[in-house]
Amino acid sequence: MARMHARRRGASGSKKPNVKGKPEWVTQSNEEIEELVVKMANDGKDPARIGLVLRDQYAIPSVRSCTEKSIGQILSDKGQIPKLPYDLQNLMRRAVELNEHLKKNSRDLHNRRGLQLIESKIRRLVKYYSSEGKLPDGWKYSLDTAKLEIE
Repeated sequence: MARMHARRRGASGSKKPNVKGKPEWVTQSNEEIEELVVKMANDGKDPARIGLVLRDQYAIPSVRSCTEKSIGQILSDKGQIPKLPYDLQNLMRRAVELNEHLKKNSRDLHNRRGLQLIESKIRRLVKYYSSEGKLPDGWKYSLDTAKLEIE
C-alpha cells in the first residue's frame, strides 16, 4: 500500500531466490518443521514472526519450499486459526492506540488524519475478508469492537 495515501514510492525489498525444493543444508524433516510452527503459534507468535525465527535461528529459509505448505496452511490444518486475520488485528491495534493518543492530545491534526487512513485500510480489509469468508457475516468495524477484539 505504498502509494495509497502518499505520493512517495514504495520501499524496495529483497526477492526470494528462485530455488525449488528443500535446500540440502536444512536438517529438519517436514514433520519437525510443522511441530516448530505449531509450538511457536501456541507461544503466541504470529506467522510473520514464526517465519523470521525459523529463518534466523533454525536456518530454514522458507517454510513453503521445505514443507510444500505455507505457515498459514500448517496452522489451519492443526486448527490454530485466529478469529481475525493478523494484518487486521495489527491495524486495529494501531487504531486503538492512536485513538487513546488523540483523547489526550485533541489538537493533534496530523495523527487524526493518520487514524482516518488506518480506519480506511481496516474497512477495505474487512470488505475483502468478508467476501472471502474469513470474517463472520455482518461483522462491522468500530473502535469499540476493536478494543474488545484486541484486549
